[in-house]
Amino acid sequence: MRRIHYFSALILAAGAVSACKPAEVIKTEDIPTAGVRFINAAPDTAGAYGLDFRWVDLVENNVQYRISFRNGPATSGGITAQMQTVFRPARAGARHFRIFLDDTLQSIGSTVVKDSTVNLEAGKNYTAILWGEGRAGTLRLAFFADVPNDPGSSVALRVINATSAAIDGRYYAQGGAAPAAATWAGVAAYSASSFVTATPGNYMFNIRAAGSATNMFADMLALQGQAKTVDIPATPGTQQAGSAVTLVVFPASTAGARTPQTAAFQVPAGAFMWDRRPPY
Repeated sequence: MRRIHYFSALILAAGAVSACKPAEVIKTEDIPTAGVRFINAAPDTAGAYGLDFRWVDLVENNVQYRISFRNGPATSGGITAQMQTVFRPARAGARHFRIFLDDTLQSIGSTVVKDSTVNLEAGKNYTAILWGEGRAGTLRLAFFADVPNDPGSSVALRVINATSAAIDGRYYAQGGAAPAAATWAGVAAYSASSFVTATPGNYMFNIRAAGSATNMFADMLALQGQAKTVDIPATPGTQQAGSAVTLVVFPASTAGARTPQTAAFQVPAGAFMWDRRPPY
């Protein structure tokens, strides 16, 4: 019995010494980070599951694999958005990435479509977009800083033309009619328009071939966003001041390619994404 009491006393003494020891501080690296998103706008180039965008210089949790043509568009509440287009954190500095075909067959999945190096600046967002056609020899990669100016109490709007011909773009208030004059006239193939600012509200986008009076597809309602609540930050959209929103205009899938071949992909179409969040 005495031995048990003696052993218990030792445990209590050890616990008292441990409790008095200051907490050990372990410093972790404050990693300088940029945001990078990948847009798959190539209508004829894909593995069975699309494309993979991967950094090959560092092991990094930048999840951008199985990116399908048009980045997985989904429609909810009358709004079509790209579900796979999100800025993902990437370590700043000189970086090396590759774009692969995504497939279960190693011989296909190891095929490199593009190989490039870039320099990322901490705190900035970047867009990588693959567009053009591999079969026609026009496949190209664009990589650019995507940091629109703060629109303040307004919202910023633009279009990106991922098709092979120039387009005209218009925006107008929901419930109205597309204006005669284009907001963005003659946006060249494989290019982005400038941003314009508008009062927060609900807006429709109208897209036509440059100089044409015929719509390429039905006018589209832009992302609306959601106002912040007590514990949930605002989400970007044309109703939320400080937001920037883009409509990407995609070409039709090339017939017979491994890109999606459903009816929705047999014609040009658009899908929205956000470029700047409203203030928290």
